[in-house]
Order: sequence, then C-alpha cells, then structure tokens
Amino acid sequence: MALATRTGGHMCRVHPGEFACRALVVDLADEWVLHCEATAVRDPRRSASAVRSFAAFADTWLAGHRIAPETVRLAGTDVDLTEVVFAWEHELRGAHPPPSKRGYELASSLLALIGQRAQREGDVPAKLTARAAAPPLFGKPPEGPPLDEFTQAERLALRDAARADIRALERRLEAGRDALARGCDPVVGGWASEVNLVWAVHAGVLDTAVLRAHLPTSPRHWPAQLRQIAGKSVRRAPQELLAGLGAMLFPREVDLQPFRVLLLLAMDECTPEELHDLRLADVEFTDRGVRLRQTKHRAARTRRRLHTSPAGPDGPEVFQGEGRWDVPGLMRRLVAVTEPVRRTYPATAEWLWVAVEPDGIGCARVAGRRAGFVLSGRRFTDWISRPRDGEDRGLDVSFPHDVRRLRKTAKITKAVVLGGAVADLAGDDHHVEVFRRHYAHGTTAHVLAGRAVTGAQQKVFASLTRPVFADDAAVEELTDPQVASALGLTAGTAKEMREGQLDMGLVNCRDPYDSPHAPADGRVCHVAPAMCMLCRNAVVFPEHLPRLVLLADHIEQMRNRLTPPQWQAVWGRQAATLAQLFDECASWMPEARHEARGGRAWLDLPLGMRTEYDQ
Repeated sequence: MALATRTGGHMCRVHPGEFACRALVVDLADEWVLHCEATAVRDPRRSASAVRSFAAFADTWLAGHRIAPETVRLAGTDVDLTEVVFAWEHELRGAHPPPSKRGYELASSLLALIGQRAQREGDVPAKLTARAAAPPLFGKPPEGPPLDEFTQAERLALRDAARADIRALERRLEAGRDALARGCDPVVGGWASEVNLVWAVHAGVLDTAVLRAHLPTSPRHWPAQLRQIAGKSVRRAPQELLAGLGAMLFPREVDLQPFRVLLLLAMDECTPEELHDLRLADVEFTDRGVRLRQTKHRAARTRRRLHTSPAGPDGPEVFQGEGRWDVPGLMRRLVAVTEPVRRTYPATAEWLWVAVEPDGIGCARVAGRRAGFVLSGRRFTDWISRPRDGEDRGLDVSFPHDVRRLRKTAKITKAVVLGGAVADLAGDDHHVEVFRRHYAHGTTAHVLAGRAVTGAQQKVFASLTRPVFADDAAVEELTDPQVASALGLTAGTAKEMREGQLDMGLVNCRDPYDSPHAPADGRVCHVAPAMCMLCRNAVVFPEHLPRLVLLADHIEQMRNRLTPPQWQAVWGRQAATLAQLFDECASWMPEARHEARGGRAWLDLPLGMRTEYDQ
C-alpha cells in the first residue's frame, strides 16, 4: 500500500513495499503525511525523498549487520536507529559535498519527522529522541554571493520578449479554438486531419498509442501539417505531435513564464512564491484594477494588495483589461489563457497558474496540472535560452537566470525613483535590515549611492577651493563690515584689498600668509598665481575677469603642447573652475572678453611658472 499526500497541487507517494524495512518506512511515511498536512508545505517531495533515501540506506546497513529489516520500527528498542542515522548522514556528506545543500535538507527533513513522532506518541527511544532534537551532523552550507539585479538593458530585453511571447500565445490559442470549431471525431472525419486531432485532444481521447495505431509508422509519410507540428524529431514524433496539438488549445508551463516576468517586474512587493501560490479565489477584479490576496508562508502573513489601472482618456471608469501591460491587464489575460485548462481539467480549477503537458511514458496523453516551473524545459532559464523568431539563440541575459533577480530589479527601480532613507524604501514589505542585506547591495543602488557621495564631496571641495567673486556693488561697499564679513574678510583686509595691496597678479588674496598650498610657517605664498584658481583665499573682482579670460586662453593653448594626461593633471581643475566662474559671472563676461581681445588687459605669468608648467 502506498501512502500519498497532495499539498500545493503536488501529488507525492511513498511505497513501503519497495523497501525491506517496510515497517520503518510505514512509520516515517505516516509522519510525513501528517507533517505535510499540518504545515501545508508547498512541495512535499523533499520530505518524501528523505524517507526514501534513509530507507534505502537502512536496508543496506541492516543487511550488513545481519539484522532482520522487517522487525525495525521507530518505536522499537532492539535496534539502535541512532547509529543508522549517523551512518546515513556521513554518506550524505560524501554524496552531496559543499556547496550543495541537498544533504543538509535531507537530514533536516528526516530528523523533523522523527522528532514529530517523539512529541506526538512519546514512544521513540530516548537516545533517538535526543538525536532528532539535535541539528544535522553537518551545518548548512553558507550562502553564496547575493544575487544582483538585472541591468536596465536586460530588463528591457526581458520585458519586450515577454510581451512578444504573450501576443504569440494569444494568437496561437485563438487559432486553436478556430481549429477545434472546425474539427470532428477522427473516427468519422479521418486521422490525417489536423483539426480532427485537435478535437480528439480536447475530448481527451487521444494519446500516443492511438496516434501510432492510426498514423503511418514513419513520420515522413504523415501529412505536411502534422509533420510541421511534430517538428524534426523522428524517434519521439508521436510525443511531439501530441504535445504540439495540446499546445494549440492550452498553454504550456513555459508559455506562462512571460506572465511571471512581467508581473514580478511590476509588483516589487510580491515574492515569486506568493505569486506562484495564488489561487483563483485570491484574485478579485474591481472596476479599475485587481485585488490580490498574497500569502507569505515564511512570514506566516497574508496581505491584500490593490493594483489599479488608470482609465482611458475618454473611456469609462470600468477597466476592461484588454491590451494592457499593467498588473490588472496581465492578470485578466493570464486568467483568460489558463481558463481552458481549468474548464477541461476540473482538478486544476482552484489554481491560477495551470498548464497542460504530456503525462506518461509508454502511452502518453495530455493532462492539466498546476505549473511548477522547476522541470527541465519549463524553467525561467529555459525560457530565456529559447531561440526567438529569426534568431538562433535566446536572450543575452547575464547568469544566474534566477527569477528572484526580477524582484530585485523591481525593488532597485523603486529605490531609484523614491530615494530617501532605507526605512522608507523597505516600507511594510521588509524589515530595514532585511532590505539592507538583500536589496541595498544591488549594483544600481551602489552606483547611485556613489554618485550621491561624490556629488556631495565635490560640492564641499568646491566650497573650500573655489575663489569668491565680488560684484561691482560689493566692491563699492567693501569697507562695510557686513559686506566684508559676507566675503570672509576683516575690515583691515577689505581696506587693503580695495587699495590693491593684496593683488597677486591674477586675483586678490585675503591672506597671503596662510596659503593652503604652502607650509604653515608664516611666509608669504610662493605658488601664486599658479594655484590661485584652486585657493580658498582667492577673491575675484570684476576688473580681474579680463586677466582670467587670458588665462583660460593660455590653458587652452597648452592642450596643444601637453599630452592629455599631463594637461589634465596640471590645468584640468583650473579650467573647470574658470568655466564655472564664467557661468556665474555671465553678465560681466562680454565686456571682459572685449577688453581681453582688445589688448587692454595682459597676463603676467612668472617665468618660473611658465618653465615649470608649460614644458
């Protein structure tokens, strides 16, 4: 007798009769069924694999120790199962070395089942109970580097490919409905007609055995339409034909991947698990959107989210949901393309993500099931790698092809738009530390943070190194204490500057004896005027602007004499400071340039400065 459980749409069985220690397997399988039902696990196959793996090992271990396996039970005292568990864990460590998590997951699952039996019945030996309460023999492998988000180009490529695939799916299903309307029973209309085979698939009477019985043995003798549906495969032609006929009427699992991509990019507050676990009852359409009831099993929390869609420019407020790429529109289109599956296969009626795939090996037929997106050919990476129309390869998207990166992309996009503190970005979807650890590390976030820090530093540095400009009004009232204080001058310094005693040949200097570019030894600045444009002591009057125009021309001439790295190192910062100063003094610049070009101003650079900087 097989023990089975169905959780989250997955049917899983354990057959005790396949093992010599069947009594032990019955005990463990009973606990497995109770555990799955009590905790509502999404996928019971992990615990079932632990039971099968341990049972297979126990058969070998008991036989090697000449112990009758049929007498061993969890509640028995004749055999110390603790030793068997330890030996099994050692084998798991060798079979699944780090960084694989498989061994740790199997050991944790089995210990949980034994511990559950010990608490529920209290008949498990004390030594085995203590072992079940302890952690596995080896720890969980450390997590790898955190996933990064997709780049902007990758996000757009994924979005465009998903939209194109959804359009193609809707066209394909529409053509399939038309073929179904024109088809009839192949017994009456013939087995060589494509539309009749579509009718047979929809009626549930077609399988690979029927195809082999009514079609020529060699696919080369099939009608051209059937060969086109089956593709180039010869050995598996009946299976491929059956799958192709089913795909004309129902979506396949890989056909639903574009909906996952677009919805996860649009809903940053929804995890892939929450989206996958949606039932049809969790989706409620309103006048202008859709309300989703999202259940997060890890947090034991259920949330309801309303996603609205703006009304058309002159359309009604009631949202029809056709042709829209927002969340309500995508949900309506998803429900529409999966509705034939729920209608034809009532066992899938409660689930949102349902598809049809061939079921069986020797005699396969199409069957509706809940989409799992985990089997080969149906995963996210399979959809990305699938060749597109007119191309021999899939999308150019960086690895790993992990669907969780879609949500991270949406999260980082939201962070870029909103900005603000980490607490604001985390919102009600995460704790601050969770957001900081799992989302704030993204490349885009780091780049933006770096730009923000760099911008702030540049502003600070600019305020410390830029010259101060005093316009005509300020120069006229320079001896006024308030004006002098605004320019950072004392009354005596302002008077000396007004009289021209602090002119350094290029600009004024508020303190020639306290240069930031020279040692603080009380001596007069020896780098003026070479570094005046990078000095916080510099004060520019309107009368100095013609000289600065000539300096800017001189710096531009140096581009032809110096290599680019050398010019940037010697003159680059000064050229940037001059450009910024000229922008701020735009109203004075026409007259200043006229004086400079007319020969009424001159640039007197020391010989040492020309020798040092211009060669």
